Amino acid sequence: MDEADGWQPPSALIDFLQSGSPPVYIGFGSMSNRNPEQTADLIIQALMRTKQRAILLSGWSGLHKSNIPDSIFMIDSVPHSWLFPRVAAVVHHGGASTTAAGLRAGVPSIVIPFFGDQPFWGQRIADLGVGAKPIPRQKLTVERLANAIQEVVTNEGIRLRAATLGKQIQTEDGIASAVEIIGQLEKRIVA
Repeated sequence: MDEADGWQPPSALIDFLQSGSPPVYIGFGSMSNRNPEQTADLIIQALMRTKQRAILLSGWSGLHKSNIPDSIFMIDSVPHSWLFPRVAAVVHHGGASTTAAGLRAGVPSIVIPFFGDQPFWGQRIADLGVGAKPIPRQKLTVERLANAIQEVVTNEGIRLRAATLGKQIQTEDGIASAVEIIGQLEKRIVA
C-alpha cells in the first residue's frame, strides 16, 4: 500500500504520532477474523502489558473496539510506505506485500500467519533476525504477542539488523534486476 499522489495523512494521525514514542503498527490486511472484538481485546491486553502505543488498522479484517485507550489509534487504512518508517515495529499477517513494506521501512516485524505463504514469510523474518518468531494465528495469545512486541522493541540487535536491511532494500533497483534476470533466462531458452 504505497501512498497515492496527493495523499495526505489525517491530522488526527499526525497528532497521535507526534504525541509520544513511535507506536507499534498492528494490522492483518485482508485476513478476516471470526471474532474481531475478541482479537481486538487480545491486542489491547498485549499492548497494555508492554506499555506500548499502537496504531491499529481495522481494514478488511473488521477489527474494532468501541472503548479503546488513548494510547491506541484506530484507522481504516493508511499507506504502508508512509506509515511504516514512523513506527517502532510492524505486527501483520505475513502477506508478501506487507512483509516487503516492513522490511523496506527498516523496522522489526512480528508475523501472525493465517495460511498460504504467510508462515514462510514469518519464518524468513525470524531467520534474518529482523523480527520475532512467527506466531500462527490459531496460537495467538496475549502472552505470546506481548512477549514478541517486547522483544522487537527492546532488542537492539533486531532493530539494527532491520534498519540495515531496510537501507539495503531501499537502494535496490528491483525493476532493473528483474529485467536482467529475465534476459538471462531468455538467453538460456534460446541457446
